[in-house]
Amino acid sequence: MKRCLLLFFLLLGGAISYSFGQAATDSLPAQGKFYHSSKGFEFSDASGKFLIQIASRLQFRFSSPDDQNPVTFDDFTNENQRLFKINRARLKIGGHAYQPWLKYYFEYELGQSNLLDFRVMLEKWPWLKFKLGQWKVEFTRERLISSGEQQLVDRSLINRQFTLDRQQGITVYGNLDGGGIANFDYWVAILTGTGRGSTANDDNRLMYFGRFQWNFLGREVPFEGGDLEISEKPAGVIALAGATNTSPYTRFSQSGGGSLEGFENGLPGQYLVKQFQLESAFNYRGFSWASEWHRKQIQDNINLTTTTLAGYYLQAGYFPHLVFNFWPEKMEIATRFAKYRPDITIPNNQQKEFAVALNYFFVAHKNKLTVELTRFEFQDQSLPQSDETRIRVQYDISF
Repeated sequence: MKRCLLLFFLLLGGAISYSFGQAATDSLPAQGKFYHSSKGFEFSDASGKFLIQIASRLQFRFSSPDDQNPVTFDDFTNENQRLFKINRARLKIGGHAYQPWLKYYFEYELGQSNLLDFRVMLEKWPWLKFKLGQWKVEFTRERLISSGEQQLVDRSLINRQFTLDRQQGITVYGNLDGGGIANFDYWVAILTGTGRGSTANDDNRLMYFGRFQWNFLGREVPFEGGDLEISEKPAGVIALAGATNTSPYTRFSQSGGGSLEGFENGLPGQYLVKQFQLESAFNYRGFSWASEWHRKQIQDNINLTTTTLAGYYLQAGYFPHLVFNFWPEKMEIATRFAKYRPDITIPNNQQKEFAVALNYFFVAHKNKLTVELTRFEFQDQSLPQSDETRIRVQYDISF
């Protein structure tokens, strides 16, 4: 492993040094360009070697009776907490330096004062790319899709339990295109495994992650919700991803490392977590499909117990104006079903989510309004079933 890490850093460092050296031999032009694109306001020099993109996003949300997905049965007995809030306020800075393939990206959450992403990408070759820093691990499509480009107001019931969220580390990735159905994407990463904002590891073991994706129709499905482009050619993917990590944590979120119910107060190296997921996605002529099927095993190295969690979601969307003339052209309908089992040895212990949403795209995902209705049903063998119906309205704008 040490030799692999050393080889990785030598390759990455050599490539970056080469790019700096090439840039240093050329004089920089005095005149640049300023314009606006889908990635925000862009500033570049005339040679194209330097580019900075600055964008921001605001997300306003109304929710009733509350906003967060229920986690335990107690969440159904809470008093109604109707609210209106600025759910996200993001500042994004990206671009490239010295060479068009030496890229960088920062993302900052203004509302919570969190530095979410900071990463450098070396993307000279489509089949071999490198990335280091902090970013959302490409474990699941649902989590990787930006919160501003989803089909429903937020991610599904199972996202909390299975996402790897943001981690710090290094990764190798790329696209292997052999023509036609022989089109594949891959990601392999070595990560600290202690979550966003962490500057240390709790032990000498790291998080290891891999994802292999087959673009079986020869085209990738973009990491965004819906088929807004009304694709004339179908695109589909099947992906398998897995990860393993030893840490005090059993879950990750934007806040960093945390604990699932029943696994609180983890000690260094207490939990060995192994998980994998099988994913599918498909876009064609205004119809979109996405699904994930998860298994996660948590081994408690102190209490000597093992728990297996399971979950899945199915999601679809469509632009009905393609069939019904009376339907607004910019309005999409989307629906999702999700199911989570906290312990597969207890069949009657399960949580379900049923959701339907309408999206009106003023300017694609950059300016849209979403109305969502969601039904939650929780069941436990020792407790009566609890349920809740929630409505949320969200306006999202990027500029």
